[in-house]
Amino acid sequence: MANTYTQLYFHLVFSPKNRAALIRKEWKIELEKYITGIVQKHGHKMLAIYAMPDHIHIFIGYNVNHLIPDLVEGIKTSSNVWINKNRLTKSHFEWQKGYGAFSHPRSNLDRVVNYILNQEEHHKKKNFRKEYLEILKTNDVDYKSEYLFTFFDD
Repeated sequence: MANTYTQLYFHLVFSPKNRAALIRKEWKIELEKYITGIVQKHGHKMLAIYAMPDHIHIFIGYNVNHLIPDLVEGIKTSSNVWINKNRLTKSHFEWQKGYGAFSHPRSNLDRVVNYILNQEEHHKKKNFRKEYLEILKTNDVDYKSEYLFTFFDD
């Protein structure tokens, strides 16, 4: 549509089923490349991606013509198939239901990219559960504990 301008950025977060630490260093970069291809295929711009063993952060410049739920479903479905087809885990791989999607202003791009790309250092100080709850709180997201990811590190 003429004279329509958007500039939206989303930080996506999700984890393997049961928060299992299944994403291995040996193939995490290939997974990140694979997911980047999915994101770009749908017209989004990959700004940062980082897969930890038990969760993933994806930061995108958002294409408003493709819904976030459809993007996340596409990433999860396609990467499940890719991981299982290539037998990258000993057991069947699945992503856990649900995800977090958080918007950020352009002024925060560098901060969010830096945060995502420094996940290993960040997680030396705090686990994923604490990190995710802080993200929810920082973004003023009302949530019910029973609908959060399953956390086994309490």
